[in-house]
Amino acid sequence: MITKRLGGLAFGGDYNPEQWDEQVWKEDDELMRQAGVNLATVGVFSWALLEPEEGRYDFAWLDSHLDRLHANGVHVDLATPTASPPPWFTLAHPDAMPVTPHGTRLVHGSRDTYCISAPAYRAAARRIASALAERYGDHPAVALWHVHNEYVTLCWCDHTAAAFRVWLRARYGSLDALNSSWGTAFWSQRYGSWEQILPPRATQWHRNPGLTLDFSRFCSDEVIAAYREQRDAIRAHSDRPVTTNMMLPGYQNIDLWAMGRAVDLVSVDFYPSTPGLDAAAEAAFTADRARSFAGGKPWLLMEQGTNTVYHQGRTLAREPGEILRQSLGHIARGSEGALFFQWRQSKAGAEQWHSAMVPHAGPDSRIFGEVTQTGAAVGRLAELAGSTVSTAQVAVLHDSDAWWASNSDGLPSPELDYHSALSGAHRALWDAGVVVDFAHPEEDLSRFRLVLAPALFLLSDTGADNLRRYVAAGGTLLFQHFGGVVDDRVHARLGGYPAAPLREALGIRVEEHRPLPPDERITLSDGSHGTVWSESVRAQGAETVATYTHGMLAGSPALTRHDFGEGHGWYLSTRLDDADYRALVARLLDSAGVEPVLPGLPPGVEAVTRQAEDGRRWHFVLNHLDEPVSLPSAAHDLLTGGPVREVPAGGCVVLREERSL
Repeated sequence: MITKRLGGLAFGGDYNPEQWDEQVWKEDDELMRQAGVNLATVGVFSWALLEPEEGRYDFAWLDSHLDRLHANGVHVDLATPTASPPPWFTLAHPDAMPVTPHGTRLVHGSRDTYCISAPAYRAAARRIASALAERYGDHPAVALWHVHNEYVTLCWCDHTAAAFRVWLRARYGSLDALNSSWGTAFWSQRYGSWEQILPPRATQWHRNPGLTLDFSRFCSDEVIAAYREQRDAIRAHSDRPVTTNMMLPGYQNIDLWAMGRAVDLVSVDFYPSTPGLDAAAEAAFTADRARSFAGGKPWLLMEQGTNTVYHQGRTLAREPGEILRQSLGHIARGSEGALFFQWRQSKAGAEQWHSAMVPHAGPDSRIFGEVTQTGAAVGRLAELAGSTVSTAQVAVLHDSDAWWASNSDGLPSPELDYHSALSGAHRALWDAGVVVDFAHPEEDLSRFRLVLAPALFLLSDTGADNLRRYVAAGGTLLFQHFGGVVDDRVHARLGGYPAAPLREALGIRVEEHRPLPPDERITLSDGSHGTVWSESVRAQGAETVATYTHGMLAGSPALTRHDFGEGHGWYLSTRLDDADYRALVARLLDSAGVEPVLPGLPPGVEAVTRQAEDGRRWHFVLNHLDEPVSLPSAAHDLLTGGPVREVPAGGCVVLREERSL
């Protein structure tokens, strides 16, 4: 646990001293003390300096900066620089540059210019990781190792094709098994030799869905294998924990459950795509996913922007107070600190307009003032280190295979977006004041009173059986439209949808999918409204809660409820408007006996509880509103060090639990 080495929660960010001179370094030392920085990520993009030519290393400059940071009381998250190969690597190994699905080989000039499957790249990455670990494995400044940066680059070159074939041989064993899985009898696609198989490159029309799903699985395994090679090279020389920063919320090139098992500490990056209250909800969505991928254990917010909101092609600014609220929002949900990219805003280079802890305007600025305020707040929360979020009673199901499969060509509607469905389910629960875990459809769900399954287009036989058992044992399940319609080979379920064991638990049978035209909004019999999708559903034991009101589906079930075993299976066959979906979720929460963390708080006020092994508890209350909010009773606030009775407009409190709460 890095907090033991740090003596509290982590605060800081990426530090790139090679961009500056000695005068700035001296100012950095003073400003880091002022801001309460205790952890700096160093070396992420420093390969060209660390290895100026192949096989020749220059560590003298890094020696001096690690020693300087250590003397200043700042620990280091030391990175391997493999996300940005230097120019000499490009010239020496042009075949290791990535190739797009259209066959264009990219050239040096940006970051992430590599093919993860290229032997030369993998060998160079292992060498630099090993050299760094051998030199700094026991350095007193190093608290954490940071492999690579944001593994999101994919490639479709011949190296990738060769590695993909090796992966396929191991998965299927024979071409007959592969052909059966991919359904290659259609369109004359049957493969007669392994050499005939290519990655899903650009082609005339729809690509084979089995091929594209397996390629996504392969890419994830290849990335995790590359990470493990560097991780193991580091472990040979150092006992400090090793991580890599996963890119959330929308990137999905990696099976995040599998990566969570491969790292010593789950770490994630967060850059909201919407401003205001939506950004706060997005932060909670990211944090709850990170905690879930960590198996409920502490994790770390590795990157965020002090003043960065990526929205519709623009970079918007954060509003005053959001640096603190969103940092504490992640800590509330289990992060062992709050880090940023980066410490000092670059004066040149491709990310010179990316916000930083010290902006171009310098320390005499609103941003640095809020950074200092946030650092002081994080410093006051040292007693929380090692605690976890109180057990969630609700889960949203999350499966990488289902996400990847939902990107298949030729689906009935382009609006079947996995990420928006997943975040929409989480948002309804966030609005209700409920903390959420994410869970895989095949894992034990018995600890949850309510499970939402918003986008399981693909559902394995094991997953379907598991959901049936969950309902039978007393759980409440909301299964949603176009779910469970294909198995884990992307083969359509025959005899009606979803998978047979789940149909039994839900008491329904879906016979026909009827996507809605763009912008069509339908009314259900209970007054709620649906968009995007509708289905012909036959009740087979389920109670019809709401029906369609017009067209060929008039009078047929739209929302059903089925008593099965000790539990209840709900099925929703359309996409409800946000307000109507929130109302449905609130109804399910009430019937399942799930209450908000702190009942009585208005919408827009977020509450989360962390708990230590010895039973101590702390309630985070984050007020995203423009008016103060009263608390149920007076309580001790760690941020102010005294009793509080209300949370100011846009403010935060962290309440040490007292008997009166």
